[in-house]
Amino acid sequence: MTMMEYSDFKQILNKFIFERSKADLLEKVANSPSRYIGLFRPTTPKGKILQNLFQSHEIRFGNAFEEIIEIYLKKIGFEIKNKVYNDNRETIYLDQCFYRDGKVYFLEQKIRDDHDSSKKRGQIQNFEKKLNVMITNYPERRIIGIFYFLDPELVKNKGFYENELERMKNDYGIELNIFYGKELFEYLSKSCVWEEITQHLLMWKKEIPDMPEVNFDKNPEETFEEIKDLKPLVFRRILNDDNVYNEIISVIFPDGTTLKLLKEYFQRRKEYIYQQLANKIDERLK
Repeated sequence: MTMMEYSDFKQILNKFIFERSKADLLEKVANSPSRYIGLFRPTTPKGKILQNLFQSHEIRFGNAFEEIIEIYLKKIGFEIKNKVYNDNRETIYLDQCFYRDGKVYFLEQKIRDDHDSSKKRGQIQNFEKKLNVMITNYPERRIIGIFYFLDPELVKNKGFYENELERMKNDYGIELNIFYGKELFEYLSKSCVWEEITQHLLMWKKEIPDMPEVNFDKNPEETFEEIKDLKPLVFRRILNDDNVYNEIISVIFPDGTTLKLLKEYFQRRKEYIYQQLANKIDERLK
């Protein structure tokens, strides 16, 4: 029996990964133009844009899977608990927190185990912070902590994590585990969930493009709707800087179609700043 329809699985991934990616790119260019242009860079501006989009998609892929795993946990009978806690004026965010049969589980979820030595130590320190938050907030419950990597092909630091979790387990007297891929769902006695996830993921990967589209004018109406309500300062920075406009903006808006839609939209706005932005776009398009 299917627990999540493929259409819903696909919708979550596409929403997290592709929606607002254009708006995010413009904000990053406006805030840090030197990251995209300049003589001492081994990439062309277009190459840097592609690199940025790839990196953004990787991060968003992880965020999408936090939602996907939470949905599956609900479907197999777990109650989802609060994932945001305050600890000594610091806000702690849990990737997953769920409850059933008197047990409260918290899960540190990552896509793959490929961290370098400094990052892996930071991960363990962060995990212990979350463990302490759980102890404070669920003193009467049995707590189970899980370090979970979705990708079973990369186990670079497994020995390190196992040793650190074993030490933590001995000191706190709390069950702590590390799982890769299907191991989590085997532990929860629902192996069928992992089988469905991998099947859906295979289907989704056949549908996505090999390369991100850097010509935002290919779908001007869609691009316009995504970026039209960015703050005026974003548009000021990308329109007023000659280097940014010539090396970045003219690449992602090669036809000027989206910019024309923006100009018309800004002309309809009453605020003075939008009239100025409309004039600036008109100057650039000439």
